[in-house]
Amino acid sequence: MIPYGKQLISQNDIDSVVRVLQSDFLTQGPQVPLFEKIVSAYCGSKFGVAVNSATSALHIACLALGLGEGDYLWTSPNTFVASANCGLYCGAKVDFVDIDPKTYNLSTKELEKKLIQAKQDNKLPKIVIPVHFAGQSCDMVKIYSLSKEYGFKIIEDASHAIGGKYLDRPIGSCKYSDITVFSFHPVKIITTAEGGLATTNDKELLRNMQLFRSHGVTRDPKLMTKVSEGSWYYQQIDLGFNYRMIELQAALGISQMERLDEFVALRHKRQIRYDELLKGLPITLPFQDLNSYSALHLYPIQIKTNKLRSTRKEIFEALRKNNIGVSVHYIPVHTQPYYENMGFKKGDYPNAESYYESTISIPMFQGLTIKMQDEVVNVLKKVLV
Repeated sequence: MIPYGKQLISQNDIDSVVRVLQSDFLTQGPQVPLFEKIVSAYCGSKFGVAVNSATSALHIACLALGLGEGDYLWTSPNTFVASANCGLYCGAKVDFVDIDPKTYNLSTKELEKKLIQAKQDNKLPKIVIPVHFAGQSCDMVKIYSLSKEYGFKIIEDASHAIGGKYLDRPIGSCKYSDITVFSFHPVKIITTAEGGLATTNDKELLRNMQLFRSHGVTRDPKLMTKVSEGSWYYQQIDLGFNYRMIELQAALGISQMERLDEFVALRHKRQIRYDELLKGLPITLPFQDLNSYSALHLYPIQIKTNKLRSTRKEIFEALRKNNIGVSVHYIPVHTQPYYENMGFKKGDYPNAESYYESTISIPMFQGLTIKMQDEVVNVLKKVLV
């Protein structure tokens, strides 16, 4: 089976993890701060906070920005459920903004329209989470401009996008946002097995996220409400969680970061080749915005079923049967039963729904060989009937 995504682990990666296993620290040692420093430096941000998953990063990012009961969080329906769930974790209400049918990212036109109505209804969002779907940045200049006009904060969900750029600036610089979140799941650009990281340029947000990451506990005398009783002393000053990244994960991430640019360049080579080999087939190829250098986490195609005898489901199953490990990204969040129970329904966000009904993600990862790619294309041509 050729998977749709897969990690690429080197001997150096393995050696880095083994060295930590042989060291004094398996958790709360020097590797996590070093990983945070390396990622934030790469992105051009001031600070980084590493955690055990991107979901955890989204959660503490929302908490750091003060999201709570009675507030609204808006995001894209074309994403994994975590982009919306993080708002619910904080007791906030969640809503969605439909996608641009060309980029599959949150539509700034729909966002502006919804903001105008929300202002009239006194229901403006406290936080908007644009999702850089498949590794391609949203139109952050426009979203940032709207944030200044309507007073919301921005968390970039860049789970797909480390190594990508927007207007020649690394995604994660937070030039147009308060916080950016990355994922290091094995199918992403680089991996820490599981793990996530939030970048920011705001020292107060850094402090808040660090607190929420580790039980709300501090050893910093400046933050304590009482005089320290000794070097052992700590205080819980907020309600936090155990979202810490461990040293093994950070060591793997540090090693993987050395090859991040190489990984993204390899994905671009495969994207260019796919674009050429799939030209003329009854499918829509993913659009690449000239303002964005995509990290190319995914290569989603849309099947033109009106020109075929087969359905999307039949084509998907035929690809799987022929050992092509395709997937679908994403089932629109608002159509999930949990969200339907909150009042959302099919038809609410037609662009996201239309995209979902025809999309298939074909294999895209840095270890994808020419031979594998040829096999994917040959099988795809065979089943598109």
